[in-house]
Amino acid sequence: MKYKFGTKAIHAGQQADPTTGAVMTPIYQTSTYKQEIPGKHKGFDYSRGGNPTRKALEDCIAALENGKYGLAFSSGMAATDCIMRLLKPGDEVITGDDLYGGSYRIFTKVYENYGIKFHFVNTSSIEEIQAKINANTKMIWLETPTNPTLKLTDIEAVSKVSKSNGLHLVVDNTFASPYLQNPLDLGADIVVHSVTKYIAGHSDVVMGALVVNEESLRDKLFFFYNAVGGTPGPQDCFLALRGIKTLHLRMKAHCENAKVIATYLQNHPKIEKIYWPGFENHPGHEIAKKQMRDFGGMVSIVLKGADLEETFKIAGSFKVFTLAESLGGVESLINHPATMTHGSIPKESREKVGVVDNLLRISVGIEDVDDLLDDLKNVLG
Repeated sequence: MKYKFGTKAIHAGQQADPTTGAVMTPIYQTSTYKQEIPGKHKGFDYSRGGNPTRKALEDCIAALENGKYGLAFSSGMAATDCIMRLLKPGDEVITGDDLYGGSYRIFTKVYENYGIKFHFVNTSSIEEIQAKINANTKMIWLETPTNPTLKLTDIEAVSKVSKSNGLHLVVDNTFASPYLQNPLDLGADIVVHSVTKYIAGHSDVVMGALVVNEESLRDKLFFFYNAVGGTPGPQDCFLALRGIKTLHLRMKAHCENAKVIATYLQNHPKIEKIYWPGFENHPGHEIAKKQMRDFGGMVSIVLKGADLEETFKIAGSFKVFTLAESLGGVESLINHPATMTHGSIPKESREKVGVVDNLLRISVGIEDVDDLLDDLKNVLG
């Protein structure tokens, strides 16, 4: 039977424990497993390469992405690193010019040292992507919506370009979550998540995940997953599984609150610019309507006339919104990308795409929206 999202979030990959009947997947806190004879076991031999709690999580995330195979990692960056190992010196990657700082850092400070070349373009433009494709291109890496200026890329259109050129298409789906967007259905080859964010949803886990449909690609990725060993422990997997069970409920609340917050800030006299794809004048609004089920819980704003000192003062003055790294938790967070999540990107590159010193990124939580509005009014006036 084909279940809907909420049912999959609660049940996919999980069965009652056969020994005790426990409804919740147990925390299998073990490093190794008994074998009857060498090589004959119950599907697990050593927990770096596989653990029953982790397997339940991987199967659940794969089901939510309408994919066949999931792999969980100790962080989103460990998942990113695993994908990069598909490449070899001389290969080239086309990716976005508005990109999470951690992704930019591993691309430019780690993998460029091994002879891999990255082209940072406006991925909202199919023409800009096509212009960089050459004989050495092996991968297109998208964020959509992007972090932090929330640009949209038409995944289905890029997948046609990718497939016609024999490239891997990777989509970082962290900002949307599987509840709002399923890139595999739109032609992507690999979906990557920082599970830390919306999927786990409670700011108590650091984790990453990949989902694919092609078995041979899964096998290549699994080799690095096991050989390099950036895999999570069962306690974190248990917490992420517990968080997933309310993903559909949380995402509805995130989206509802974000709409109210964005609408309030849209014409505020202290806001110079606002980024939220739910506005009809947002350049990616029609793409968002086509490939997302709602517009998400992220809003970014540029403070009118504020220098760095004033921006810092405003960011640290909230009572309900918390100034902190990360996003996607049940609590509302405010982040200063230029010095926090995107600090590893050179200032000139940041500012070219709008990541200016007076930009703040807001992860709208699921608190009572009236309290969030009061907090904004108290600080911004």
